[in-house]
Amino acid sequence: MTAQACAAISLVAGGWSAALAQSAAPAVALTPVATGLANPWAVAFLPDGQFLVTERPGRMRVIQATGQVGPALDGVPQVAAGGQGGLLDVVTDADFARNRRIFFCFSEPAAGGGSGNSTALARATLAADARSLQDVKVIFSQRPKVDSSLHFGCRIVQAPDGNLLLTLGERFHRKDDAQKLDNHHGKIVRITPDGAVPADNPFRQRQGALPEIWSYGHRNPQGATLAPDGTLWMHEHGPQGGDEINLPQPGRNYGWPVITYGENYGGGKLGEGTAKAGMEQPLHYWVPSIAPSGMAFLTSTRYGDSWKGSLFVGSLKFGTLHRLEVAQGKVQREEKLLQGNGERIRDVRQGPDGLLYLLTDSPNGRLLRLQPS
Repeated sequence: MTAQACAAISLVAGGWSAALAQSAAPAVALTPVATGLANPWAVAFLPDGQFLVTERPGRMRVIQATGQVGPALDGVPQVAAGGQGGLLDVVTDADFARNRRIFFCFSEPAAGGGSGNSTALARATLAADARSLQDVKVIFSQRPKVDSSLHFGCRIVQAPDGNLLLTLGERFHRKDDAQKLDNHHGKIVRITPDGAVPADNPFRQRQGALPEIWSYGHRNPQGATLAPDGTLWMHEHGPQGGDEINLPQPGRNYGWPVITYGENYGGGKLGEGTAKAGMEQPLHYWVPSIAPSGMAFLTSTRYGDSWKGSLFVGSLKFGTLHRLEVAQGKVQREEKLLQGNGERIRDVRQGPDGLLYLLTDSPNGRLLRLQPS
């Protein structure tokens, strides 16, 4: 069955997803902005056309508008680099122009040389000369720490109210934890910029539940973004097949590992099927998996009216960029772009100029601009 035929929805999106204008597909080309990046993971946008990029081995760099890659910033904390772990997502605060604050997440080693690691979220101030991080503070640390180099999740979204949403993987070997509320594995958590628990979090008053939890039953969510109406969208890696797009709602259970559209590695049934009472259905899913990465909505008309409002999702597995048209609360059409590009796409963001920017995941990774041609 094709991904289009498999589309499903449990929630209806807002009016921004009205029927999209039909016109000829725009001609686009990939334009290199910067090269020589070591497994870059995330890009954020700074004033004057600059970029802030993380490299998974544990470095953060500023790239000039000219494409010149700056030295590694001082002040980045130690990361548990290895496997899927390292320095991962980064975003700028909504009020960055005034406070120069950023938020970043990483795989945090246990303190004092102990065993295990987990996903942590930190805030910091980018120095005025953009050469170091100052006032670095970890404001959230996933519990418990475990010995694993897999499934860190680690995408950050700052909601319109200023609170932070962080996606957390279930660490692969601890998949059953995703259904339990006494740990942070396989969850989305919601905290304030200072690390406090918002008063309206869904499990704040439930005995035995960790109050930071926003939603649960997730596998390895490595993409998250806000829709133009402020709704949180995310995707998560399935096992063998069954990558999902979800619209996480407070207190809801998204099913992993009880329900899935995927199967065990090597084949065989996993869980109890594809649906169960009390568990949410995905908005959209992929069989076979595309290994989704960054995701972003396009709100500009830089590529013409037909692409405005589309959701763009990168693929690590195929190196493609997937454009999803969403209307009447469903994915109506999926278009694969950049076929044959041959590079793993790690991040997808819309820049202040209204254009899409991509990061490619390799020891010689690149920052690319999708340029109308």
